[in-house]
Amino acid sequence: MKRQVTIKDIARKLGVSISTVSRALKDHPDISVKTREAVKELASILGYKPNMIALNLKHSRTNTIGVLVPEVEHYFFSSVLNGVEEVAYKNDFSVMVFQSNESYMREVLITQNFLTNRVDGVLASFSKNTHDFTHFKKIIENEIPMVFFDRERGELHADSVIVDDYSGAYQAVSHLISKGCKRIAFYSAPRHLVLGKNRLEGYKAALEDNGITYSPDMVYSCDTFDEAEKISRSILKKHDRPDAIFAVNDLTAIGAMKVAKKLGLRVPDDIRLVGFENSRSSWICEPELTTVDQFGFELGKEATGLLLSRIKLNTFDYEVERRMMKTQIVVRGTT
Repeated sequence: MKRQVTIKDIARKLGVSISTVSRALKDHPDISVKTREAVKELASILGYKPNMIALNLKHSRTNTIGVLVPEVEHYFFSSVLNGVEEVAYKNDFSVMVFQSNESYMREVLITQNFLTNRVDGVLASFSKNTHDFTHFKKIIENEIPMVFFDRERGELHADSVIVDDYSGAYQAVSHLISKGCKRIAFYSAPRHLVLGKNRLEGYKAALEDNGITYSPDMVYSCDTFDEAEKISRSILKKHDRPDAIFAVNDLTAIGAMKVAKKLGLRVPDDIRLVGFENSRSSWICEPELTTVDQFGFELGKEATGLLLSRIKLNTFDYEVERRMMKTQIVVRGTT
């Protein structure tokens, strides 16, 4: 079956933005006559037809937004959902929540579900195993507004609300250095995620700004409690073991701390740890975990407010926005 031509195809061939094509097809006065004619001519040649699903949605809202999270068990994502629901319900919108469990295939099925149920908009934090974003493109091609949160994908016509991961990592590592730490290991998120790259860059910058040479050997791909336990059993037995660990999330830091204690290391005397999340787990472990607060509740409110404003525009003709939430280090017993 031949794929239906979309405004994105026209935009790519003419080297203009999707919003320019959308406005040109509607004879918007802000678009020059020359551009409008070029867009309409190419649309005719390619056989472009307006997407009827998108048109129907414009005239018949369901007052429902779809929310996709990787894992509900993570405190950060559950706090984001609390923020989402607070704003949505105040605006008379229902929330349809799905979790991918970090599964690409499950994520694809969920996005199909969003289309079937004709949601008015989508909030999404995609799986760390997602490399093909075709399923999200289908949502966008149907002109359903979408906001990525925490994890972003810049080339899609979708807004994003993210955490200032670079600054948070820089704060965490700078704090450890201020406590005298020199061999700081980083338990990192997958490098293909923007948040993974930004936290790595923040980690590196803090080291270099304090005269400590960055070593790739001190960076480990590790972002779960179980992985932290497994990796730490070998790392913390080395004669040149780290004197501190900065972890991509709280449970990973707590997994490392559990192993450290089993090996007879004292926290924070022999090793210091910092997490990233400020979850409930961070203040019920012993000692309490120093961590970077991501303010998930506020992020959820911000992302939902942005999505609802897009839905109420009743048009897909807008320039995408990227908003960044500040972080704050919370110093506790592990440092």
